[in-house]
Amino acid sequence: MIALAIHGGAGTMARRKMTSAFAARYEKALGRALDAGFETLKNGTSLDAVCAAVVELEDNALFNAGRGACYNTDEKHELDAAVMDGATRRAGAVAAVSRIRNPVLAARAVMERSRHVLLVGRGAERFAHEHGVRMAPPSYFATRSRLLALRRRVAGHHGTVGAVALDGDGRLAAATSTGGYTGKLPGRVGDSPLIGAGTYADELCAVSGTGLGEAFIRTVLAHDVSARMRYRRKKLATASGGALAGIAALGADGGLIAVDRRGNIAMPFNSEGMYRGAIDRRGRRTIAIY
Repeated sequence: MIALAIHGGAGTMARRKMTSAFAARYEKALGRALDAGFETLKNGTSLDAVCAAVVELEDNALFNAGRGACYNTDEKHELDAAVMDGATRRAGAVAAVSRIRNPVLAARAVMERSRHVLLVGRGAERFAHEHGVRMAPPSYFATRSRLLALRRRVAGHHGTVGAVALDGDGRLAAATSTGGYTGKLPGRVGDSPLIGAGTYADELCAVSGTGLGEAFIRTVLAHDVSARMRYRRKKLATASGGALAGIAALGADGGLIAVDRRGNIAMPFNSEGMYRGAIDRRGRRTIAIY
């Protein structure tokens, strides 16, 4: 039994302004990421699968992670990412990096090749380079639409990307990657690389969040899903909805994707929409925006 879910960000995405052609571009991109993850999951581990899916999303400029990352107020990019293996609770993360093409792979390198969980800035970049993670010049991350959004002070969707998976051996994993949000202060770190806030996996569930990171940090949202399952004996859907209500109580919006050890999937959001896709334990495929 295997299952996979992905997201490409949540937030304001006015239905009336999104043409069918524009929506189709996102749906196609989500489909490619879903396929990349699921093909890996068939013969690999859940950790391999979530990384494969997130790399596909990081490489696509439609999404605010990797190549399509937002600009901060200095008109620069600072990227964050994390991975977690639920079976061992090993985790790795990088934050405020600007020269790593696929931050999710750097996060995995931190998990597998160091004794640390989180590396930031130049130290994280040096570590990634020393361990063969592909680097990129600042120009690689430059996109006209994101720069215009900064200069026009446009508030867009919270463009984090992520994936969660259950593999055939019953192991769960989660991965999340983000460029933060348009106009953030230099040095700002959100929830995505903080284990328990935007990314979490254990033997019960795997969770990846997207939304206003500060609220996810304050509610420790990703871990809260697991805690509700463990201590209150809630099912995945109920636990996910309850955890999401925590950020709503703070006046924030967003969403999450989660999968449990039985292959159940939950993808709740309280924003206008969330780019998302899943292939459940029965092989049913879902791709949606609203």
